[in-house]
Parts: sequence; structure tokens; C-alpha cells
Amino acid sequence: MPSSFDEQPILRFLGLPFDGTYHPSPAAEPLDFLKQHLHVLPPHLLIKFSSITTPRQRNTISVIRNRRLKYTESHPRELSFAIARNTWPTLWDGRERRGMEEGDDEKQWAKEGFLQGSEKHVGKLGALLAGYEEEREAERVRFLRREAAENYFVPEEDSDSDDEVDRATENLASLETDEDARLLFERRIRERFIYGLLEDIDYDKVDWDESLDMENDRDAEERWFDEEEED
Repeated sequence: MPSSFDEQPILRFLGLPFDGTYHPSPAAEPLDFLKQHLHVLPPHLLIKFSSITTPRQRNTISVIRNRRLKYTESHPRELSFAIARNTWPTLWDGRERRGMEEGDDEKQWAKEGFLQGSEKHVGKLGALLAGYEEEREAERVRFLRREAAENYFVPEEDSDSDDEVDRATENLASLETDEDARLLFERRIRERFIYGLLEDIDYDKVDWDESLDMENDRDAEERWFDEEEED
């Protein structure tokens, strides 16, 4: 148990004993404890559990899983195609040139914010900066993919859940259109988020947000899994 985790404020809030007789213990059995008490604990106490549980571990708690589902249905910007493709480039196998959107931004800056009144120079500068930005983005993606390949290791006990989430990977190369690949990628990102498999994203603001609770959590979860099986 990390020394920074203080269970006493949590036990005090719930009126539970401090002498170690209560089980499940918030420190030693945090997931079981959360399954029983998550709904009655305030966010400032719940966030303490982020230090002793991972987003992937918290996926086993149906309330948290449903909050993540509800959050994805709000179409958050960080899970949109354009943002997600740049945040997790190793998960995107599309065929388009990388860095094109960033290159367009450089062109726009050159047109509006530099050398105003000289269209000839602006055009050349914009094309040059856009080319540099495309090269930088492409190199960043190549580096991340090499790093992912070198570091790739799936512990035996984790392989089943990874296989369940990553089934879509095998289909990306065979899709007929870019739109199909984009839709599958967006679905893949949403699934990985719900299962707690994405890095570099704030799970705390979702997992501990009671405003995301649905009236019929179990029905919503079963409906989502039914739709997944149909696809």
C-alpha cells in the first residue's frame, strides 16, 4: 500500500471502524471496496483511489465502466478522430500522408500572420513550412511505432482482454474505403477508453464523476455489449 494513501478519511466518512476489522479494506482491497461504496463517497475522497488502482483495473467496476460509456457518447474532443489519431498514432493504420492538417495550419499562419502583402513569398513560405510539419509528424509516428514494436509485451494473464479489444486491428488493412477505416478506428478508441487501455488521457474526470451515472446502468451496459456482438 502506498504510504500516501490515507484510508482513515474514507472510513470516517462512512462511519466504519479504523482498527482493520472492516472488509473489504479500502487500502488492501480497493476494487471490492469501491464496488460496495462508490455511489456514496464524494469525488474528493474517491480520487484517492487513483493512486492505488489503474484505469484498467477500475474497468471491472460496472458503475465506472458505464460512466466511461456515457462519456464516449458525448463525443468528447480528445476521442475525436483528428485528435485521437495524433495522440495514439500507433493505433491508426490509415494510408493518408501524416501531418497534413498540421501543415495546413502552418500555411494558414504564413498567409495571415507573416509577410502580409507579398503573396508570392507567402505562398513559398507556406508550402515550405507545411512540408517541414508533415515531415516532423511522419517522423514522430515512425518513432512511436518503432518504440511500440520494441517494447511490445503482453503478459499471459492480460492477453485475453487485449485480444478482445484489438480484434479491429486485423481488419483495418482490408477495409475498402478510408471512411470505413476511420469509423473502425473511432470505435477502437472508444472501446480502449472504456476498458482502461488508453494512455495519456485523464480517466479521473470520468471515473469519479457521478453526473455521468445513468438511471439504468445495467441495461445500458448490456445494450452496448449487444451492439458490439452484432457488429
